[in-house]
Amino acid sequence: MNNKERGERIRRQIVRDVRHHPTDISKHIAKIFSITPQAVNSHVKRLEKEGWLISSGTGKGKRYFLGDLREHRSLSPITPEFTEDGVWRNQYSFIFDGLPENIVDICHYGFTEMVNNAIDHSDGKHVYIYAVRNKETIMIFVIDDGEGIFKKIKRLCDLHDERQALFELSKGKLTTDPDNHTGEGIFFTSRAFDEFEIDSKGVKFSHNDQHDFDYILESEFSKNEAGTGVYMLINRDSDRDIQTIFDDYAGPDEFQFNKTVIPVKLAQYGNEKLVSRSQAKRLLARIERFQNVVFDFDGVSAIGQAFADEIFRVYAHNHPDIVLLPVKMEENVEKMVNRAMPSLGEK
Repeated sequence: MNNKERGERIRRQIVRDVRHHPTDISKHIAKIFSITPQAVNSHVKRLEKEGWLISSGTGKGKRYFLGDLREHRSLSPITPEFTEDGVWRNQYSFIFDGLPENIVDICHYGFTEMVNNAIDHSDGKHVYIYAVRNKETIMIFVIDDGEGIFKKIKRLCDLHDERQALFELSKGKLTTDPDNHTGEGIFFTSRAFDEFEIDSKGVKFSHNDQHDFDYILESEFSKNEAGTGVYMLINRDSDRDIQTIFDDYAGPDEFQFNKTVIPVKLAQYGNEKLVSRSQAKRLLARIERFQNVVFDFDGVSAIGQAFADEIFRVYAHNHPDIVLLPVKMEENVEKMVNRAMPSLGEK
């Protein structure tokens, strides 16, 4: 370990332990690393200057506290004793102290949902968690060493490939354990944060609130690497509210998740055009679980007659209780959709 790495490790330990050693942090750290209290003091001063620590008093009465900047990381074995609420409460809640209630609620929801997924679904042995609060944002990472979320969904739901698993996951209400989970956690978490990514087995799902549509990308994780990585970011000045997000996807006077927004662009593989009934059927899989389905055509320049007909005539005729709403259509797309929809009156 070189001097730079050692210094970073010392500073991480200071930030980690200062809550329990506000008056003797220098002596405490000096004992751990076998260095002098004076050497620790230089690190303490640097952390205070950067905003990681604040202090009050002078001389022997001086006390140190966590500053506005905070971070914590952990690598934990997944055991029956390890719980998402326990690790939040005992290790990570201090990261979010003093933040606006709406931000804390969103972070608590996303943190516990994604850690719970790692515990219940990953079949992994360990989970790595990292949360950091800087002056502008909160970032949370949850990484497990399990089978990989898309690979597992593909296997258990008998889907064509991992990309199809990701697409189904983005609709919501997809779970490999229906007796114990609703399948709503990832859907709502992805819409609660400003940025949300799932990275697994060579495939990445990316949702950014500033972009008009979601992306399926090649992952930085190798297809041979185990596990799933989840990344969440929210701006500290966000006025987003978790209850409003829940309400946006529930019907009037109902407390259930009955609406989904399908980014149609995600159904495209590479440069292929959306022209066939089989592509439409892939898009329509499992939407009978919802009462209202919004088809977001943003980023789709054209569709085929058969594709539009399968959704807006055939499926609509066979499922009159489901509302199908196309939005953000370019002129060519709108022509095909309107061509399919007039015959709805024949139902």
